[in-house]
Order: sequence, then C-alpha cells, then structure tokens
Amino acid sequence: MKTALILFADGSEELEAITVVNILRRAGITVTLAGLTAGALRGSRSTVLVPDTTLDEALMHSYDMVILPGGQPGTNHLKADARVLQLVQQMSAQGKYVAAICAAPSVLAAAGLLDGKRATCYPGALEAFPQVQLQQTAVVEDGKLITSRGPGTAMDFALVLAERLVGHAKRMEVEAGLQR
Repeated sequence: MKTALILFADGSEELEAITVVNILRRAGITVTLAGLTAGALRGSRSTVLVPDTTLDEALMHSYDMVILPGGQPGTNHLKADARVLQLVQQMSAQGKYVAAICAAPSVLAAAGLLDGKRATCYPGALEAFPQVQLQQTAVVEDGKLITSRGPGTAMDFALVLAERLVGHAKRMEVEAGLQR
C-alpha cells in the first residue's frame, strides 16, 4: 500500500491539509498527518487539528510522498525547521514525490529543490527565489516535484497526488464519487 506524510504546524492552512488527507484516504493511500510539535495545533483559520503523530515519530518510518500545506505562519514554521528541510531533500534524493501547496513551495525552494525547476505557488510566495521557473497554473509537476497555488486548487492538487501514487483509474474512481 502506498504511503503519504503530510506535515502540519501551528498556522498551516487547514483546508489544504484536510483536503489532501481526505482525497488520499479515499484513494486507499495510508496517510499520516504529522505535527511539528506534539498535541493539538491551530491552523491559519483557527481550526484546531490533532495530528496522527509528531514529526519526530513519523521520521522513524518511510513514505512514498511528503506533502506540505501552506498558510501562514505555518509555512514559516516548516521552513525554519531543519528536520523538514532535511526530509524534503532526502525524499527528493531518493526519487520520491515531494509536494507543496500555497506558500509551502517556498520551503522546497529554501531547501534547494526548485532551482531551475517549474513550480507554482500562492502569488508572491516565491518572489525571493528567482531561480524558480514560476508557472501560473493550478498544479505544476516537474519530475517528482508537485506544487499548487492555494486553497482553491487543493482538490485538484490532491487528485493529482492520488493519481501519481495509485494511478489514473483510481483517481477517476475517487473523482467520480466527489460529484465534481
């Protein structure tokens, strides 16, 4: 069974995180929502989430994909955490999927993963990284790096992630059940 790790910090965008968790689980993917710290965390819109585990515990396991939701100040917390930067670099080096949405592609850029790569993000989130080939589409794939624009593209993003892990037929099955 395919596995995905979604990281969540205080101030992460809860709509992006929960949409991805929901869609991937509908696709039969084992999803772990890991908090940067233990206990309940408050999202960018004040929704309180209780992650499945902590990042420290999650790092003891391997995953097929890691996903970073955006939101502020959650993205800044992810970017400031050496464990997160090391994880995304390691997953990329292993040829695994690394995905980020909204402001979180800036975490991938800070880790050096987007140098010369195509990506998208929430407007302005990658301004400090001119080496990124910024695109204006909902979801951008450059190899196994997948980025998306924001809360409004979260479902499209999640469906692409599901397709990459379990195939087109499963994506279509999940999407049909959503009545899009």
